Amino acid sequence: MDVSTLNMNNRCAFKTLSHQRYHLKSKPWVRSALWLALLASPMLHADDLADLIRTKNQSYAQAPAVQAPLSTAYLNTTHPSFYQNYAAAPNIDSDYIETLYRAEQVAAPASKQVLQVARQMALDNKEIIKGSCWDYLNAAFNRAGVARETVFKGAYQVGPFIDTNQIQPGDWLYYINHSYNDVEHSGLFVGWLNRANNQALILSYAGERRNEPARYKVYDVSHTYNVIRPSL
Repeated sequence: MDVSTLNMNNRCAFKTLSHQRYHLKSKPWVRSALWLALLASPMLHADDLADLIRTKNQSYAQAPAVQAPLSTAYLNTTHPSFYQNYAAAPNIDSDYIETLYRAEQVAAPASKQVLQVARQMALDNKEIIKGSCWDYLNAAFNRAGVARETVFKGAYQVGPFIDTNQIQPGDWLYYINHSYNDVEHSGLFVGWLNRANNQALILSYAGERRNEPARYKVYDVSHTYNVIRPSL
């Protein structure tokens, strides 16, 4: 076989591999094998290799970040009393206890006081407060002995709605409750569970004569239209 024939075969082989790479790029299970095959090929030109490396690096850079699930192992080991006190509580999922603990550690002093008082009301005493969600959080703020600062003001349904990056642990949120007929609701923000989707752990009091204590639940707080922050 002469040199021209060999070069033609090499070009055809690379064209075939490139054609496969184009049509199989949507199949993740094929990418790795094809990538290795191209790197191992003696006919791969340096410019083609550089192009493939750039493509590979871009695919890694554009891959969405995966949020690690919260673990109770750390909390159960380092602060077992906090975890064990509430692991069997009916009004908080045990997977969320670490989120609650972390919130109290990072919150500003006034917000920490509200978070702790609200936790005692809900988990330790399982208190029933006459009235609505507003009455419950009003009682928590009063017992914590803090002032109230309105840091964002909108209106139900029409907004404007806060940039959720501004929300902090201990904030009293007014938001559209997408999980319950899009009614207006308020709750105490604890921490993020799924930041990308605005899924937060909220201390929520149902009221409405249900005769049940407040619960730590997951809510979509995308449409938060009013925020009151504790202050000293």
